[in-house]
Amino acid sequence: MRFLYPQLLWLLALLPLLALIRGKRGAAPALVFSTTSLVAFLAEGRKARPGRLLVALRLLSLALLILAFARPQLGNTTTEIEASGIDILLAVDVSGSMEALDFTLQGQPANRLDVVKSVIQQFVEQRPNDRIGLLAFSGRPYMVSPLTLDHDWLLQRLAALSIGMVEDEGTAIGSAIGVGVNRLQDREAKSRILILLTDGMNNVGAVPPLVAAEAAQALKIKVYTIGAGTKGEAPMPVVDAFGRKRLMRAKVDIDDETLGKVAEMTGARYFRATDTESLEKVYAEINSMETTTRSIKKFEHYRELFPWLVGVALIFIGLELLGSHKRLP
Repeated sequence: MRFLYPQLLWLLALLPLLALIRGKRGAAPALVFSTTSLVAFLAEGRKARPGRLLVALRLLSLALLILAFARPQLGNTTTEIEASGIDILLAVDVSGSMEALDFTLQGQPANRLDVVKSVIQQFVEQRPNDRIGLLAFSGRPYMVSPLTLDHDWLLQRLAALSIGMVEDEGTAIGSAIGVGVNRLQDREAKSRILILLTDGMNNVGAVPPLVAAEAAQALKIKVYTIGAGTKGEAPMPVVDAFGRKRLMRAKVDIDDETLGKVAEMTGARYFRATDTESLEKVYAEINSMETTTRSIKKFEHYRELFPWLVGVALIFIGLELLGSHKRLP
């Protein structure tokens, strides 16, 4: 339901004013008769006194005509949206070092993983037409969610990410890239990208990062890499021998050189995020570089309703005219 000329609907606001003016009219002037016999004769006759009912019919007729002039239309719209054809796999480091408290969330200190989950959620919500998957890795890679358009399910799996959910025997960056490339290679998509975030160096796993990058390059899969963590040292929560939790300063070791080479080899970019704001900018920049193209087809069909309103208004006008006549015997 829509009105072709909705601006005319403002005229409806004048109807209460007309009703108020009509109600404030004074009494009819008195007539002087030379004899009371004429008045008695008229009193015996029947007269139609429409009163308030006729005023209501008149106002209702005007309202219907205003609605008719606004051209109400009833119809349906069909929109077809074609998926973008971009497949994105998000690889997130869940090793123990992601507990470092060098980021903030809502103004409060927060560990790296919690902030990464919050930023990735925003990224996913901005790309409703892409197939997106989630891969966690530490000592080995673990597929958390396959590539899917069901982003509600994906976000549920993202919320379940936790430090220690994968064996923490080091950081297997090369293996994570290899598994990600393997998951993306069989997909028939216009564009396939892997976004890998880590706060460490590759120190376990059978596949070196640059070898995995060569496979991605051969399959035309872009690998964006992100190094998360402040430069120098970061506060790290630890538990002492008495079971008490305290903070200590831990060195931040990120292999910027290798991560940069991986991205360069695959036609992507390497980013360094040292705080929450810069991490948000990284994902926003990737989002803008990997734009989503959509094919939208829209079909509309509307049926005019104003003839029905005009017809009803004419009926009410006829009833008002009929009721306004006075009949004498």
